Amino acid sequence: MAITGVSAGALTPAPRKQTLISAYIDFATAGSSDGWAQQYLPDLMEKEAEIFGNRSISGFLSQVGAEESMTADQVVWSEQGRLHLSYKNCTISGEVITMVDEIDGNTSASTHGIRPGDMVLVADNDKTAQCYVVDTAADTITVKPYKFANLAAVALTSTCSVMVYGSEYGKGTTGREGANAPTFQSYTNRPIILKDKYEISGSDASQIGWVEVSGEEGQNGYLWYLKAEGDTRARFTDYVEMSMIESVKATNATASTVAGTGSIANIEGTEGLFSAIETRGNQTSGITGVNAATDLAEFDAMLAEFDKNGAIEENMMFVNRATALAMDDMLASMNSYGAGGTSYGVFDNSEDMALNLGFSGFRRGSYDFYKSDWKYLNDSATRGIINDTNSIDAVRGVVIPAGVSSVYDQNLGKNLKRPFLHVRYRASQTDDRKMKTWTTGSVGATTSDLDAMEVHYLSERCLVVQGANNFMLMN
Repeated sequence: MAITGVSAGALTPAPRKQTLISAYIDFATAGSSDGWAQQYLPDLMEKEAEIFGNRSISGFLSQVGAEESMTADQVVWSEQGRLHLSYKNCTISGEVITMVDEIDGNTSASTHGIRPGDMVLVADNDKTAQCYVVDTAADTITVKPYKFANLAAVALTSTCSVMVYGSEYGKGTTGREGANAPTFQSYTNRPIILKDKYEISGSDASQIGWVEVSGEEGQNGYLWYLKAEGDTRARFTDYVEMSMIESVKATNATASTVAGTGSIANIEGTEGLFSAIETRGNQTSGITGVNAATDLAEFDAMLAEFDKNGAIEENMMFVNRATALAMDDMLASMNSYGAGGTSYGVFDNSEDMALNLGFSGFRRGSYDFYKSDWKYLNDSATRGIINDTNSIDAVRGVVIPAGVSSVYDQNLGKNLKRPFLHVRYRASQTDDRKMKTWTTGSVGATTSDLDAMEVHYLSERCLVVQGANNFMLMN
C-alpha cells in the first residue's frame, strides 16, 4: 500500500519575517474583490486548530542528564585511563617487538609501561604465546617465549597484539625496575551564546484578533502577539536543546564579518552529543542495511563493543520510528507463538483488550536496553528531514548509558559523581544565563521611547559528554 503525503503547497506552517495574505481568511465571494461585500454571515470557527500536535521537541536532555552552572569560558574534565596495559598493531622483528598503539588508539610508543620481568601474551589472528620480557627500550620490548625456543618457532605474523598479565622474578633478585603512573585523558568544551528576539509595535499589541490562539507555552486569548511571542519562546527552547545535540567545534575561521555577530573568528562552536560520540564513542551502521535492527546480530556486535569499554548494564535507546518498529518485529519474531497468532502471555494481553505489539525494553546477555521513540528524529521539521533523504549522515538512534560516572573536576579540585550527560550553563550572582529573558521598548514596562515591545532571549551553555566510549550512535 502506498501512502501519499501532504503536498508542499497545502500547508505553510513555517514562520516568516513578513506578513502574508495567506495568513488571513478572505470572505469575498468568488470573483469579487470587495472583501466583506456579501450579505451572509459566515460561521466563524475561532479556535485555532492544532494540526501538528505538540510541535516542541525539547525534553530529551532533561530525561538523560542534568544541568549545572559554571563561571568560566570553558569546562575541563578528566577521564580515567585503562587500568591494564595492552597494545595493538605491534610489529615483530626477531625477539624484538615494536610497540605502536595503546588499545584505545592513543599512540604512545615512547612511553609504554611494560618493564623487564613482566609476563605478556603476544598474539596474532591465529596463535598466542606466553612470553617473558627480558629488556625494554623507548618503544620496544625484547621477549622470550616460555614454551618455544624463540618467537620464530611460534610462527607469529609480523603484526601482533601484546597484553601484560603479570610478572615473575627469581629468588634473591632485586626489586622492580621503574614504576608506572596512572594516566588520564583531559577534555574541554566551550559554551556558545544563543539569542533570539520577538518584536511587535505598540499598535499591533493593542489589537484584538478574531482567532482564539493557543500554544505550547500556555498562551490563550485573542491577542495574536501572545501567540507569536509564545511560539518564539518555544522555538528558542528547542534550539537550545538542538544545539547541544548537533553542534560541532569550529576548525575553519576565515577572516570575514557576519551581520549581527561580528567577526566569524569569534565563532568557535561547541561539541554536541553526535559530534562527541563520533569523535570519542562508538558507531554502528547496522549489519544488513539501514534498518538492521531486524535481527540480534547488530545488538551482539554492540554488546561486544560495550564489553571492551565500561560494560554498563543498563542503557537507554532513543530511536526513530522505523528503527523502533524494526526492533518490535525482531523481538516478536523471537517468540515461537508470535508468528502464528496472538501471544497473550508474552505481550501480557487478554482477549478483551487491544493487542500490544510494542516493546519498551529487553535484555540481551547481561545488558538491559530500554527503548523510547525520539520525536526529534521523526519530525520532518527537525532531524526527520535529514533522515528522509537517506543520507549517510542520517541518525537512526543513540544508545546512552544509564547511571553516573566519577570524574575529577578541575574547578572544584575533587572527584564528583555526575550523569554521563549534563549541560553546563554560565551563571553567577550577577547574571544567570541558563535561560534569560528580558523586555525592552515602551509597551508594558517602559524602558525606552521605542513604540514597540521587544522580547529578548539568551542562553549560554555547552554539553559535557563523559565516558563517550560507552555511547553508541546508530547511523
